[in-house]
Amino acid sequence: MNYSFEKAYIIDAKGHLLGRLASTVSKMLLSGQKVVVVRCEEMNVSGSFFRNKIKFHAYLRKRCLVNPSHGPIHFRAPSRMFYRTIRGMVPHKTSRGAAALERLKVFEGIPPPYDKQKRMVVPQALRVLRLKPGRKYTTLNRLASEVGWKYKDVISNLEAKRKVHSRAYYERKKALANLRNKAVAASQSKLSEIRTQLASLGH
Repeated sequence: MNYSFEKAYIIDAKGHLLGRLASTVSKMLLSGQKVVVVRCEEMNVSGSFFRNKIKFHAYLRKRCLVNPSHGPIHFRAPSRMFYRTIRGMVPHKTSRGAAALERLKVFEGIPPPYDKQKRMVVPQALRVLRLKPGRKYTTLNRLASEVGWKYKDVISNLEAKRKVHSRAYYERKKALANLRNKAVAASQSKLSEIRTQLASLGH
């Protein structure tokens, strides 16, 4: 894939598989691309909810043998879960890996200014294309709220407000486009004579 390094790619993570999206994003980061991932709470993980919850609780029980009070940092927010997955795919203890992680931004929901910018999907990571129909999957939103994330309702309320504003913006944009098309169609008769004169002059 050819990247444009002048801009940041904004990826809408809704409906993507966690591991497959993380592998694609990590490659983009290591190649020097800036990436912004929004709506991390709508990401999917293959497997049933019960299985994924058991696996996450097993991860929460891991401790340091020398100092049991200290252990891995257990991120509960969906965006931080995704960040930690990417961190495991890049050499984050080297300067190259640390620089790659600095080029990454992850969010729950779609905060400004990214709600007004074009978002893209990653086809090789979409659940509907990569997971066999009938297979069970889990939404990161539910898993995170079950293991200690406290902002599920806050994000859902903010997303509902954003969708209302986005719908109004889309309707205004569509109305302006219709007016422009009508204006162009109405001026075709006036422009026909000018176009014939220009054509006779070789333009």
